[in-house]
Amino acid sequence: MIVCRDLKSWTKVREDWGGQGLSWGFVPTMGALHAGHLALASRAKEENGRVLVSIFVNPTQFNDPEDLRRYPRPLEKDLALLEELGADAVLVPDGSEMYPQGRRFKLSESELSAVLCGASRPGHFEGVLTVVLKLLMLSGARRAYFGEKDYQQLTLISDMVKEFFLPVEIVACPTVREPDGLAMSSRNLLLSPEHRAKAPRLNALLRSGLPLPEIRRTLEAEGFRVDYLEERFGRRFAAAYLGTVRLIDNEVL
Repeated sequence: MIVCRDLKSWTKVREDWGGQGLSWGFVPTMGALHAGHLALASRAKEENGRVLVSIFVNPTQFNDPEDLRRYPRPLEKDLALLEELGADAVLVPDGSEMYPQGRRFKLSESELSAVLCGASRPGHFEGVLTVVLKLLMLSGARRAYFGEKDYQQLTLISDMVKEFFLPVEIVACPTVREPDGLAMSSRNLLLSPEHRAKAPRLNALLRSGLPLPEIRRTLEAEGFRVDYLEERFGRRFAAAYLGTVRLIDNEVL
């Protein structure tokens, strides 16, 4: 597995692969990898000649500096997991390379990014779309893989690719869950044992078929602080806090 710690080294690998007529799939991540990330990388490996994974904790998508500071960064563990999986290359760029002119240039969207997570996290999707656009262009991949847990993000990225005629296919992959139903997320590492035991209730209630007001009352009675509960696009969406950890999930209606 080739670890590219700067863009120059990745450019060389990309040129080598291209010169051999290879194609590759791409999985962008912020690290703290779990089975959901590995499922994306595994599918990318199955469907492409090579697989590239990026690890970059993108500062522009955090509207809370404390959230950025606390975000887990177990890089060496992540690299070991990817090597065991059989990833071909990992890009670990530096922030100064990803944003060589600071934050002068941004990509924004005016409709879907203003609801659900966008309503409570100002600037979040501007940061997401900006960095994903950069990463997709840097990757040179034929396909890029994203999970349905972040369904709003997945939809925005798919629409962005169509809008700007990017030569990459966005592949949606099902949410990977713990045995108790909790959607896998890097932020789950930050849950206390008490909150981890409660966290699966979010998905259980989304699947319950209960009316949204009743789900909200139940979650609040059980110690969740609900950010939103909404139905859009034929799905139920929820975001809720346990302590300082924000959980999101969605289920098809």
